[in-house]
Amino acid sequence: MFRGIVVGGMIAGGATAATVAVVGHHSAKKQFESMQKAQQAQINQAKARAAQAEAQAAQAEAQAAQSAQTSQAQGKKDVIQELEKLVNLKKQGILSDEEFQQMKARLLSSS
Repeated sequence: MFRGIVVGGMIAGGATAATVAVVGHHSAKKQFESMQKAQQAQINQAKARAAQAEAQAAQAEAQAAQSAQTSQAQGKKDVIQELEKLVNLKKQGILSDEEFQQMKARLLSSS
């Protein structure tokens, strides 16, 4: 009888250990899946931040290019206006041909 209890206990003990192992495995699997989902969410957030930063950099670059074009266009307008002033001064006789050529050369070399 004692041996039967021990044998029965071993069987019952074995069944309990197997049940605990299955439950433990299931719990570990759920925890792993949960951690995996959290990591994927973090990866997605990082990708979204990187894409946003890239878009902001592209926008800043476009604004800088537009600003440079505007400045360049403004600079050309200024040079043209200055040349027109020189032509008028020459027509009025205020500037000689030599003075006009010198000032025109200086203006064009500085632009």
